[in-house]
Amino acid sequence: MTIRQAQEEIIKEFEQYADWEDRYKKIIEYGKGLPELSDSFKTEKNKLAGCQSQVWINARLEDGKIILEADSDASIVKGLVALLIKVYSGHTPDEILSNPPDYFRKIGIDSHLSPTRKNGLGAMMKQIQMYAVAFKALGDKQKH
Repeated sequence: MTIRQAQEEIIKEFEQYADWEDRYKKIIEYGKGLPELSDSFKTEKNKLAGCQSQVWINARLEDGKIILEADSDASIVKGLVALLIKVYSGHTPDEILSNPPDYFRKIGIDSHLSPTRKNGLGAMMKQIQMYAVAFKALGDKQKH
């Protein structure tokens, strides 16, 4: 599934819920479905700055694709990072960098988050893009 297809799937899923309380429940459900992040990755190196909640994101490169893992101590934030992982994990750095997270705007999440959560969401996406830039640079370096 492409990044765009994953985004469209999420948009369609959230369109089923007119009520924001139901949408928040769906976000929390996504967080509950996130695989457990090993304590060995819950380090300062993987901890995201700029988030009110604790958030850890780990990334590794497998066969040219970035595999993302994450966790948070806050249920809504954990759900938001799960939505990012659903869309971006398993894709190449170029695919990640050429597909912004505009699906959050389309489902209205960005206008229903507190300013601190909105900043945290931005920080999570920025971290994923930074991993993509770093792995892309590493890949380009290995080609030369």
